[in-house]
Amino acid sequence: MDSIKVFAPATVANVACGFDVMGFALQHIGDELIINKTDQPGLNISEIHGSDSLSKNSEENVVTVSAQALLDALEEKPSFGFEFELTKKVKPGSGLGSSASSSAAAVFGINELLGNPFTKKELVPFAMEGERLASGIPHADNVAPSLLGGFVLIRSYSPLDVVELQYPEDLVATVVHPQIEIKTADAKKMLRKQIELKDAITQWGNIGGLVSGLARADYELISRSLHDVIAEPIRGMLIPSFKEAKEEAINAGALGCSISGSGPSVFSLSRGERTARKVATKFETLFKSIGLESYVHVSPINTKGSEVLT
Repeated sequence: MDSIKVFAPATVANVACGFDVMGFALQHIGDELIINKTDQPGLNISEIHGSDSLSKNSEENVVTVSAQALLDALEEKPSFGFEFELTKKVKPGSGLGSSASSSAAAVFGINELLGNPFTKKELVPFAMEGERLASGIPHADNVAPSLLGGFVLIRSYSPLDVVELQYPEDLVATVVHPQIEIKTADAKKMLRKQIELKDAITQWGNIGGLVSGLARADYELISRSLHDVIAEPIRGMLIPSFKEAKEEAINAGALGCSISGSGPSVFSLSRGERTARKVATKFETLFKSIGLESYVHVSPINTKGSEVLT
């Protein structure tokens, strides 16, 4: 096989209480990447569709940085190179794992072309190098679900321990992306360097409660646990009408609502598509009322993660 086209989904990271350690994958929205083998070794980006701001320089794009990390880990280096054509469908600065989608697509696609020397889970550290380039921190809460699909927990970063969580099949996300940009690196700088012990205890309890609620399909417990006392109070100030959006989602029947990644996207989780679409209508109406363009996406949890497109 000399060419491949792959898809890596957008993601919701943090999931309220799980700052940098939890994330899940979305359906139907993500980045696409065509990878062709070339005669000469090296990595080259030929085209980027959907974004004018991304560099084609191999040292400045998450696609090639992640791909190079994979190649560096091979015991036997290939005698050929790779050319990439990237189609961005996850807008940078959206809070939906834009850099992670591209990074995941790159390592997944190259791994396929090389005959799968690594498992999907083993690809996570290579994709994390793309996140290091994008935000300065090699976090995995976006790249892991983008590669693996489903709901994931990063139990540890040193050593890396990625846990695939059980969750109820009828869990549906509603995501609204107000058309403003918040860069992950800037959003991380806003956070406090120290937190009070009582806040840490609250957060730990919510993480444990959310993992347990997902595994047991205990929707009351999921709802009680979808609360963030660390990042949301600070980052919420950057998102117009965030407090109102959260109230509208809960009133429409959502289990919980919080910021997706660093924002500005806001997500909610609901039991069933009917409620999720009610939340979508509330989001659309709210942001239209304040004159802010937005895009709303209703999605069950993506179970596949990165995949080959035919």
